[in-house]
Amino acid sequence: MPVPKGSTLDPRRTRAAILRAATALLYERGLDGIGVAELCTRLGVSKETLYRHFGTKDGLVEAVLEARSDRVIAWVGQAVAAAGDDPAAQLAAVFDALQQWYEEPAFRGCALVNAAAQHHVPAVRAITTRHLGRHLALLTGIAARAGAPDPDLLGRQLLMLVEGATVVAAHRDPRVPGTEARAAALTLLAAATRPGDLA
Repeated sequence: MPVPKGSTLDPRRTRAAILRAATALLYERGLDGIGVAELCTRLGVSKETLYRHFGTKDGLVEAVLEARSDRVIAWVGQAVAAAGDDPAAQLAAVFDALQQWYEEPAFRGCALVNAAAQHHVPAVRAITTRHLGRHLALLTGIAARAGAPDPDLLGRQLLMLVEGATVVAAHRDPRVPGTEARAAALTLLAAATRPGDLA
């Protein structure tokens, strides 16, 4: 990312610009689908700049995944908050947001799950595990607010619907998995919170 003549370097801005550009490129091509030389060319930075800010390509990958997890969790959390206080409406909002994402032309599945499948290194797997844990905490919170007798169990079941719908949308037909998973999730929630029933 060349700096115009007379401008001063801002390391935070440079790092943020590299992260933004790398996020889109690595999501499109996959973590192992592009080498360091091509990555630097496409990002418009030298290897020295990349290494100064991230240490290695793996350091860049980890930073991209951490930032993406933060954005996704904030985005889903905002959808839940906008749905109001009703847990069923909050749960529906999660799947409505996912369905909108699935229908975006650039959708390629969950970047973090893709990364763990493509890049078998402990750091990437740990980031993905934390990301799924954050999703699980959000879903378990909805289950608890709904009065589920075993919110941890229901949260895990809902996470499976989220991740399953995302995989199906990425590899089959993106037009319906979110809507179908939404219906299944609301059925699970209703069954779990019906008096006398267990999740």
